[in-house]
Amino acid sequence: MAAVCLSVLATSVQAGPGADFGGETPSDDTRQMAEWVLASADHQGQPFAIVDKKDARLFVFSANGRLLGATPALLGQAPGDQGLSDMEGRAPAQLLPAERTTPAGRFASEPGHNLQGEAVVWFNYEAALAIHRLRPAPAQERRPQRLLSDTPNDNRISLGCVIVAPSFFDAVVAPVLGRQRGVVYVLPETRPVQSLFGQDRRLALLKL
Repeated sequence: MAAVCLSVLATSVQAGPGADFGGETPSDDTRQMAEWVLASADHQGQPFAIVDKKDARLFVFSANGRLLGATPALLGQAPGDQGLSDMEGRAPAQLLPAERTTPAGRFASEPGHNLQGEAVVWFNYEAALAIHRLRPAPAQERRPQRLLSDTPNDNRISLGCVIVAPSFFDAVVAPVLGRQRGVVYVLPETRPVQSLFGQDRRLALLKL
């Protein structure tokens, strides 16, 4: 999947209607990202999602920028914004602890199924990264409790996927990103969000 570096709104972009967050109070980075997406039409008329790793939250939007839902999310165990360049022949469970990151970038998402037949939303198929429901896991990982924690650092436990409560996946993710292609924007956590965003997305394409 390709990741696009965007940045502060380019002066040539004509601002349109802003993102509608309803009663939700997002971080400044999340709000800036949503406004950029709409002003530049980077999502190409598709629904989109923003993963705010610093706050460990997932925001899902309709194509017109209306927030459909926001929720805590479990993220990659290791801090970092760079994904692995070569996953060929490696199962996700074989990743070293330091490799278990949720990479930052712009990802074209698509609905699909994992090897167990479970519905997921792939945002980096080559790296086996998806948005999916909370699954049974070893009790010592305390994943349900981590989702309920007020401290974002508690949410770092996955192999790199974005994991949400089953109720949120079924009510928000599945009806939107689970039925059509979309775009997932994963915000960086180890550097300013502006470093991920270039003013001309057509010239800033790169692969993580």
